[in-house]
Amino acid sequence: MESRANGALPVIAVAMGDPSGISPELTARILVEPDLRHAARYVVFGDKRLLDLGAQDGKVDPAVQLIRDGDAIPVGSDAPVFVDLANHDPADLERGKATLAGGKAATENFRRALQFAASGQADAVFFTPFNKAAMRFAYPGYDDEIRFVRDAIGFEGAASEFNILDKLWNARVTSHIPLSEVAQNITQERILRALTLADANLRAAGFNPPRIAVAGINPHAGDGGNFGRDEIETIEPAVKAAKAQGFTVEGPFPSDTVFLRAKNGDFDAVLTMYHDQGQIAMKLIGFDRGVTLIGGFPFPICTPAHGTAYEIAGKGIANLGATRAALSLAIKMAQDGKAKDKAAA
Repeated sequence: MESRANGALPVIAVAMGDPSGISPELTARILVEPDLRHAARYVVFGDKRLLDLGAQDGKVDPAVQLIRDGDAIPVGSDAPVFVDLANHDPADLERGKATLAGGKAATENFRRALQFAASGQADAVFFTPFNKAAMRFAYPGYDDEIRFVRDAIGFEGAASEFNILDKLWNARVTSHIPLSEVAQNITQERILRALTLADANLRAAGFNPPRIAVAGINPHAGDGGNFGRDEIETIEPAVKAAKAQGFTVEGPFPSDTVFLRAKNGDFDAVLTMYHDQGQIAMKLIGFDRGVTLIGGFPFPICTPAHGTAYEIAGKGIANLGATRAALSLAIKMAQDGKAKDKAAA
């Protein structure tokens, strides 16, 4: 197998997502985008029959180098390499529906792409949207992508999801837990860990230094203690500790206004205390351009922030904006990572 180090362009491992939604179409269409096609080398994992179906939906013709599963993967190929796992017969496809078969195919595609990158053969991973219900059918322990990635590559370090819209980032302290459990999981240690991870990933994406705003958890950031003391006793001390460590960070700010300031350019990122506190704001600002970065792993993992769009599957009308933005970020972070590796050598 050819080493990624042999080529100047970064290698991106691509996993086709849920076959019942718009993932086949998005995968086919993104592979023919001229600027992206020539910016990296691609190794795609999936079922070639589903790629052909997506190409038919999107009215494109992605020319790929097809190889069978188990054959050597030529990562230096000019054309995208497609590793045909032959893991989902289109005759069994149920469009617009979460299925066990779809979940099995998507999880296998993702696992293979992750393991390919973890072996040192790719610089980043990109995937088209999954359906969490289908993933759970196939992988009962599936909580979210972070848990799956940990299991797939045996990684134990800190990791987090980041939502990105153009140059605005959202990081969070807690993620996929019930709202009733959020407050008890907001500690100074966890806030500092989230800020450390956010700072590292923002720097990897070219922010130097990144300016991070921290949101409060209570209405009006507690209003001086009138609406809760979490800001006074936990969040503000964590911000002060982060400043002492050299982070460019401010807060806590009321969560209903901090995104306005960030959107206007005062900050590069907002650290929120829980999932929807940031997700709602980011998706309202620009749902069709949003990107999710799974950061903290040995390589960046990027995907569109939207879902599988079952309601338009097979219609050939999927918006490519977020997919393009996600792949562009994966390429940029992979390029920067290669440049740093070369400088350190």
